[in-house]
Amino acid sequence: MTFYGKDISGLHADLVAKKVSATELTKAAFDRIKATDDQVGAFLALNEEAALKQAAELDQAGIAEDQLLAGIPLAVKDNIVTKGLTTTAASKILENFKPVYDATVVEKLNAAGAINVGKVNLDEFAMGSSTENSAFKTTKNPWDLTRVPGGSSGGSAAAVAAGDVLGALGSDTGGSIRMPASFTGTVGMKPTYGRVSRWGLIAFGSSFDQIGWLTQSVKDNAILMSAIAGKDDRDMTSANQPVPDFAAGLNDQADIKGMKIAVPREYMEGLDDDVQEVIEASLKHLESLGATIDEVSLPHTKYGVPAYYILASSEASSNLQRFDGIRYGFRADDVKNLEDVYVKTRSQGFGDEVKRRIMLGTFSLSAGFYDAYFNKAAKVRRLIAQDFDDVLKDHDLIVGPTGTSTAFKIGAEIADPKQMYFNDVLTVTLNMAGLPGMAIPAGFSKDNGMPIGLQMIGKRFDEATIYKAGYVFEQTTDFHKQMPELG
Repeated sequence: MTFYGKDISGLHADLVAKKVSATELTKAAFDRIKATDDQVGAFLALNEEAALKQAAELDQAGIAEDQLLAGIPLAVKDNIVTKGLTTTAASKILENFKPVYDATVVEKLNAAGAINVGKVNLDEFAMGSSTENSAFKTTKNPWDLTRVPGGSSGGSAAAVAAGDVLGALGSDTGGSIRMPASFTGTVGMKPTYGRVSRWGLIAFGSSFDQIGWLTQSVKDNAILMSAIAGKDDRDMTSANQPVPDFAAGLNDQADIKGMKIAVPREYMEGLDDDVQEVIEASLKHLESLGATIDEVSLPHTKYGVPAYYILASSEASSNLQRFDGIRYGFRADDVKNLEDVYVKTRSQGFGDEVKRRIMLGTFSLSAGFYDAYFNKAAKVRRLIAQDFDDVLKDHDLIVGPTGTSTAFKIGAEIADPKQMYFNDVLTVTLNMAGLPGMAIPAGFSKDNGMPIGLQMIGKRFDEATIYKAGYVFEQTTDFHKQMPELG
């Protein structure tokens, strides 16, 4: 059994009616993973014994009408801590780390009865755009096993695209949910900064990171987002905002008539021909559904990538100081003194990309260069946020491509960090502004058959409008109904 083409509401109805059991669904998830993951490489750890025990307990107790997520198999990105289940952030330095607590989002899913089938791969400490920077394996794109699934949430996207699970938690620091969604034909939502607690997320860039979902459908994404959102006293950056039922209005009556959509001209520059063709067709489709399309400008977009990598790397250099071989995680063996412990542990434990960003961040924060780099980048961040605010005053959404190309070949860009960084040119600015954004399947390349994602950006804490527009687009197209041939 594949979970591709299934949905939470349908499976929940079957569970309540006892047409299927939670144990059967959980076993089906593991059977699918075992059938496909040798090809795809999405999972780093399976939670089989605990998951089957939980499923059996749910079956014995019975699943009630209001337990929408009970018995639903899901996966968790391996930079989100899970009590007693190895959490590595895809780094050698945390290779055998078993947390003693669950992240807030995991607590909420456990309380809802959702079943975590395992932890999925990522770029080490979420630093990368291809999931090639993992210390343990390279995840492949289920649509074409010679191509990347995007990053850093590539394992999450690949698990969903392969039909292993209905949804997978990811994290998005500069596009790490949306770009994998675009590359794998899945739906990826990065919520407003503060909408979801980051407590228990292994930090990369604390003012950028946000947890979100990769799913097969918009409605499933909305259901799952409502389950994890909300204020958390353990995370002082989580916002005290009401959490609506995001899926409530996603039905046959939903429409986007009269919706004002802005298309930044900067987002339509430098696109591959196949991407441009699909995005232009998507915009025409939105217009045919009753939306108004306006061309606008986000003039500071071109400064997004350099400013982002200075700021995010600076935060990373601070956050990753805790991995020093003293308290937990990997420690080098051949040490003679305390300095050896620090230097050799970090040299052997961190991969090249993590070291690169630590050095860049430390340099940017150093006394002689703080004003020239970090302070200037912080000012650019404010200008980028203002660009978004100016456009969203008069528009409901900003819409455009998620990336400039389709998924590239494994190994094609890993040796050129600069090229890899510029893959995120259309996604990083959203994190700098703290806005919500979603990537949704919009079509396929005529050149290579790979998926292409449409990006929808909304006002702060207005995920509901994004979900509505995405749902109407999805229901009036058939891109999400296709699946890769695996197994």
